[in-house]
Amino acid sequence: MFGKIIGGIAGAKAANHFRGVGGTGGALLGVGAASVLRRMSPLGLVALAAGGYAFKRYKDKQDKPATRKRQTKAKTNAA
Repeated sequence: MFGKIIGGIAGAKAANHFRGVGGTGGALLGVGAASVLRRMSPLGLVALAAGGYAFKRYKDKQDKPATRKRQTKAKTNAA
């Protein structure tokens, strides 16, 4: 019971960082996430963490503005 309450509070707080998800929706997602995590095996938790990290890296790379490397031509001193 306490896990669902804590999950609901954490979900409501996390919903503040996402567009389109209100406090109530975040609380429901938090309760659902707490229930799912309780039933997962340790290997599943590791896979979930690795997938979340990979997704974060992908999103960070997508959000980074595209930069071009400037190519400089080598100057030759003709004497």
